Amino acid sequence: MSQTTPRLQPADFIAPSVAALISVIVNYGGTFVLVFQAAQLTQLSAAQTASWVWSVSIGVGLTGAWLSYRYREPIITAWSTPGVAFLATVMPFTPYGEVIGAYVVSAIGFICLGLSGAFERLVRLIPDGIAAGLLAGILLQFGINTFGGASTDPVLVVVLVLTYAMLRRFTTRFAVVGILVAGVALLIAQDRIDMNGIHLSLAAPVFEMPRFSVGSLLGVALPLFVITLTGQYMPGMLVLRNDGFKTSANPIVTLTGLGSLVMAPFGAHAFNVAAITAAICTGKDAHEDPSKRYIAGLVCGLLYVTVGIFGVTLASLFMVLPRTFVTTLAGLALLGAIGGSLANATAEARTRETALITFLATSANVTLLGVGGAFWGLVAGLVVYLLIHGGRKPLKATVTAQ
Repeated sequence: MSQTTPRLQPADFIAPSVAALISVIVNYGGTFVLVFQAAQLTQLSAAQTASWVWSVSIGVGLTGAWLSYRYREPIITAWSTPGVAFLATVMPFTPYGEVIGAYVVSAIGFICLGLSGAFERLVRLIPDGIAAGLLAGILLQFGINTFGGASTDPVLVVVLVLTYAMLRRFTTRFAVVGILVAGVALLIAQDRIDMNGIHLSLAAPVFEMPRFSVGSLLGVALPLFVITLTGQYMPGMLVLRNDGFKTSANPIVTLTGLGSLVMAPFGAHAFNVAAITAAICTGKDAHEDPSKRYIAGLVCGLLYVTVGIFGVTLASLFMVLPRTFVTTLAGLALLGAIGGSLANATAEARTRETALITFLATSANVTLLGVGGAFWGLVAGLVVYLLIHGGRKPLKATVTAQ
């Protein structure tokens, strides 16, 4: 992608800003409840929980905004969602100071990985078809969930889908804007957004001195590093590659690692390049001109920082939205990404089977040894690819593929 700054018009900010807002809604409304669950299981105080929300929100906001501005690409950063799910299982049995120490060690690991350049070389070795199949498999469940809520909330789902279809008839750029407005209007009309219990108050960071032990190193830091690398960084980089963005993984991994290191004593567990929510901001629906999609990264950063300033109170605002609304909105916003990745996965006849195996294995979302389906889907695709095509040079096509 070009590094030059394109000339921006006021209309250029509308679609990227809405894509960023939907991305933030999906992140907080869809998975952030895991943070509160982990905090509750660990019996963290209200101040410590607010500090966790403050640190991860401010951290991902600043790192994502800077990376998007520096490289003029929509580099969306996020907290490690599979990392939180893992932490909920170990934090209740590990002293909080040692958990913070594990965060520090994991962050240093990512800084070293980024500086070494090894991760970027690994990403470049993955064939395009397998990368696209992996992304399609990750996003498939979100597409299915578009209609999953129809059995319990049919009116909301039907209104969103029909609104999307009607708007797509006339405009591609503002269809997602329309379903967001229509959905919120319907929820307000149905009196389903209860904001009475939400009172904004500023969050205050709480410093926790890191402590280190062999047990927390092996039982918390190492698994957190592996889960974040395989479950977030790998698919996140492939999201960028799938939409044509070529920024090296090295500065992304290094900067998010530095951000994690700075914020770790305040409760932040791990920052990384986003995958699912990034796909909302990297495709054509965010902006037809790829050189202007970085606006979505800047707006995401601003929204995350704003949420962080108010801590738990503003994060809770996103969580009062009905889950059906969040999943349907996410699925419709990701339709372009799902279709594009499937098309890229099956574009080349020679590698179509290996791409489909990657797609199906990832969709199955098998978890083994504490590592999620994205990693095992990638492993399955690469193993099959090597068995079928390893050592062979691509044959020049002599007939038109049917």
